[in-house]
Amino acid sequence: MDHEHYSISTTLEADPLELIDIPGLIASSMKNWQNYSLCEVNDCVVRLGVIHGEFHWHKHDLEDEFFYVIDGLLQIDLEDQTHDLRPRQGFMVPKGVHHRTRAPERTSILMVEGRSITPTGDV
Repeated sequence: MDHEHYSISTTLEADPLELIDIPGLIASSMKNWQNYSLCEVNDCVVRLGVIHGEFHWHKHDLEDEFFYVIDGLLQIDLEDQTHDLRPRQGFMVPKGVHHRTRAPERTSILMVEGRSITPTGDV
């Protein structure tokens, strides 16, 4: 999978005080790698990822990134280890750490990251 196959929307799905239908977004997603920007909370963006496949190796120089699995299996590769996250598990990757996410099956995740982050990474 290369960068052209990722679908990453930076347009916010909801304004403050609006309901966000996360199950509806998951059900309507037909792509292998779809990220929705749900809303902003302070200086962060909450994103929903509906993914199947793998992302490229990258890092974020200035921002940490948090992942929370709704359903499926998310694998987070670091340079020397892999973490398997199952539903209701979370993991934080600190800024500057090279990582890659993979989903061997259709997986839904929430991500919390700084508003200024480049979703595809700085490297």
